[in-house]
Amino acid sequence: MNPIPAQREYFLDSIRAWLMLAGIPFHLSLIYSSHTWHINSPEPSWWLTLFNDFIHAFRMQVFFVISGYFSYMLFLRYPLKRWWRVRVERVGIPLLTAIPLLTLPQFILLQYVKGKAESWPGLSAYEKYNTLAWELISHLWFLLVLVILTTLGLWLFARLRRSHEKKQDRLNATASMARLSMVFLLLGAGYAAIRRTIFLLYPAALSDGMFNFVVMQTLFYLPFFVLGALTFIRPGLKALFVTPSRGCAAGAALAFAAYLLNQRYGSGEAWMYETEYVITMLMGLWMVNVVFSLGHRLLNFQSARVTYFVNASLFIYLVHHPLTLLFGAGIAPHIHSNLLGFTCGLIFVVGIALALYEMHLRIPLLRFLFSGKPAVKRG
Repeated sequence: MNPIPAQREYFLDSIRAWLMLAGIPFHLSLIYSSHTWHINSPEPSWWLTLFNDFIHAFRMQVFFVISGYFSYMLFLRYPLKRWWRVRVERVGIPLLTAIPLLTLPQFILLQYVKGKAESWPGLSAYEKYNTLAWELISHLWFLLVLVILTTLGLWLFARLRRSHEKKQDRLNATASMARLSMVFLLLGAGYAAIRRTIFLLYPAALSDGMFNFVVMQTLFYLPFFVLGALTFIRPGLKALFVTPSRGCAAGAALAFAAYLLNQRYGSGEAWMYETEYVITMLMGLWMVNVVFSLGHRLLNFQSARVTYFVNASLFIYLVHHPLTLLFGAGIAPHIHSNLLGFTCGLIFVVGIALALYEMHLRIPLLRFLFSGKPAVKRG
């Protein structure tokens, strides 16, 4: 336990908030992209498809690096059991709150929008369970993965701390982007091999919602979560990420080009998904450098406005998805321009989300349920 608080990392707070808020244009652009989603416009937009692919290719990898960074920082601050409780409460309570208040009504809405309400009674017990697993967790999946990673962190972080205490100088000396790239290439290949093995032996598992969230998503993002903890531990590694690298920028651009080519020419029955995971594993690593270095240069300052959005980002992310679907089902069909529809969608979703955020701040119970933090008693 370290009672001395670490120096505030304003740029990491800001990056985490912006990555969270990027979920709004990401899901809105899905409506107007060529990707099949809950609701799609009649004529997809190529540039919104490209925009959507770019965000999807790296956003959550960078997010989990930051989550690992702050998780380890708090790991040093609290006793072990209290650390686990605090971290799980802050992500688990909003997860459990959002399911009945947000994703369940969202699921019911979609049943009628898609005309599937009548077919629900005819589904088997497993089909109903699996549908609910996918739809009720929905965009909340990363909170579930964070709960699992935090629980794994009880063991992983203890080992990292012991290893750091014994080999600190050697670890700092070995940090290099070339070595990290090789490690993440091997991790991506290993993950692809695991997925391919499951596909060959029991392909139905890959369609199971809970298996996908609990096992596959956790396995993919675990290296980024651990990388975040190592970035907090090792000053040399942190310096590597906050220092601009032309190689990382070029590598990320090439990886994104490969991602697009794989999306266009790959086949789901062949190796398309396995190739995608190798590409996004590497692109995620290189984008950590791109995002951290830009953030360190442009966002490393204290601002009341930035602090407001940092605090509001989780709530806005939680409510934006059903708001996006409401816009897509009720308003988007009446707007015939994709650009105008996307712009109106941003105004609609962000405006209502901010209004709801301000309302929930005035209700202590809702503040607790959507943040996992107890109300502060004022003397």
